[in-house]
Amino acid sequence: MTVNAPLPCSILLLAGGQGHRMGGRDKGLLHWQGKPLVAHLHAVVRPLTDDLIISCNRNTEQYRPYADRLVADGEEGYPGPFAGILAGLATARYSHLLVLPCDAPKVDAPLIQAMRARAEQDPDKAVLIRRGEQWEPLFCVLPIAFLPSLQNAWRAGERSPRRALMPLGIHELACAEHDPRLANLNTPDLLTSATPAADIQT
Repeated sequence: MTVNAPLPCSILLLAGGQGHRMGGRDKGLLHWQGKPLVAHLHAVVRPLTDDLIISCNRNTEQYRPYADRLVADGEEGYPGPFAGILAGLATARYSHLLVLPCDAPKVDAPLIQAMRARAEQDPDKAVLIRRGEQWEPLFCVLPIAFLPSLQNAWRAGERSPRRALMPLGIHELACAEHDPRLANLNTPDLLTSATPAADIQT
């Protein structure tokens, strides 16, 4: 583990989607600025944990070099990111799981450290990023202790991570409405037009 990290966390990269907006292509493996989207995130988070997990439902051999472990959804048919989060929580080795989507390659280390520091202030609650008025539930830090309650919510038919987490206790980490670090490059146009991370003023 990195010395002086504010909160030891397992880290989960969500790459298990069907990629509807990308014509069914596996988003995490699409190239941006010369390398796969997942590689950009890997470069940022690899120094921050020795328990790096990727949720993927295909192309496992291509994802394997970027993770300590791979997990897959517990149900077939690409049921959504909540399923990937549940799989990550079930396998995480630390008391908290930091979650990031694979199509957000502009995430940087200061943002991740801020998420971990906020979680350390009240480890019994989740931390969700809020961008202006919009919650970003796929950028979060979750206590592993939430797993049974979240599994119950899933079994009851809930498929929204935000709605499942709200009753369990959350803290927000406020970011600017147009914070470029939270940009999801989840369409072909966004992928080709996005500004390189090095050119962004944060």
